[in-house]
Amino acid sequence: MTGPDLIYLDYQATTPCDPRVVEEMMPWFAKSFANPHSLDHAAGRAAHDAVEQARGEVAALLGAEAREIVFTSGATEANNLAIKGAVRHLIARGDPRRRVITVATEHKCVLESVRDLAREGCEPVILPVRPDGTLDPDVLAAALEVPTLLTSIMAANNETGVLHDLATLAPIVRRAGSLLHSDLAQAAGKVEGDVRAWDLDLASVSAHKLYGPKGVGALFVRRRPRVRLAPLFSGGGQERGLRSGTLPAPLVIGFGAACRIARLEGAAERARIASLRDRMLAALMAGCPGLRVHGGMEGRLAANLNIGFEGVRALDLLAAAPELCLSTGSACSSAEVVPSYVLSAMGLEAARAAEGLRLAVGRYTSPAEVDRAAAILCRAVAHCRAQGSAAPDVTGAAHRQDGKDGAYSIHRA
Repeated sequence: MTGPDLIYLDYQATTPCDPRVVEEMMPWFAKSFANPHSLDHAAGRAAHDAVEQARGEVAALLGAEAREIVFTSGATEANNLAIKGAVRHLIARGDPRRRVITVATEHKCVLESVRDLAREGCEPVILPVRPDGTLDPDVLAAALEVPTLLTSIMAANNETGVLHDLATLAPIVRRAGSLLHSDLAQAAGKVEGDVRAWDLDLASVSAHKLYGPKGVGALFVRRRPRVRLAPLFSGGGQERGLRSGTLPAPLVIGFGAACRIARLEGAAERARIASLRDRMLAALMAGCPGLRVHGGMEGRLAANLNIGFEGVRALDLLAAAPELCLSTGSACSSAEVVPSYVLSAMGLEAARAAEGLRLAVGRYTSPAEVDRAAAILCRAVAHCRAQGSAAPDVTGAAHRQDGKDGAYSIHRA
């Protein structure tokens, strides 16, 4: 995918498949190709056993039991199944509650799943975040004063890397009697904590966010106390009656391998990646005036930087740095930039949100790539400003950390 001159810094969008994962998957594509649900013969049983071993690896990473893991096509399907499935089941059995709560910075599939339930008589509630991207526990508690069916709070944000304090928020949800779901797609294998520590009822993960294959994910469904779901679609009910369809055995097996590697190597990897991220930030601060970091540096994913360069639109910057694989965190409609809804929810004005750029280092990022990428970005910033893309105030220098929102800034006076 990447040429020799490209530097990949978009590890939150997707990760490359670890070669060890690929090696474990390959035999199951052609040599051992049997359907894992064909238990009438030895080949099918071998595929089934390999899938169940993978289920155990996913469960071990999440701190769950193997029988609490339901395989899906990814976190988007898992989020839909968790939110819609749990709410529909409760309503079908006569539960009078209708409120469903989530947070303004959630992934689109969570926000849209909650909003979709309005057409079924539910009351979607989208909570605001503080300027640092975190959810105020008092705001959550106030929303839960109305009896609530389900609350969905992600562990780590996919744009800013900001972590919600689930250890503090979960007891608030539990006391209110609501089910608690969390999108762990960005957090699984990358932060300390698991479904038991966070007291979750439901949790979604995706293999391609942790060096596994695309096209497979999982939903944790708590057994005790038991959580019940209405399936999203009909079929053979292969996954505990909750998700129908033949499992893609090679992908599931790769998912399991990726989870095993993350469980065994994750702590050391986080330390290495954090040092690379900090090296990148230091180089950018030294070479690029007008740098801002969105969200505090504490309580964020080790790999993530979400930054802006004063007065420089992110799309202009990417056009000036084609060697870098980055993400704007914005959607582009024709020639107009639609600012990131995550940054907007954190209180950034439209022009500043349109400057937002997401960088994420990863398992295969080298120190030399970090240094080269920082140099390329600084040159690109200077180029954009010289071309009139920006008119920043860049005289004088002082670095501070704002005590109110935790955002790092370079101010020029």
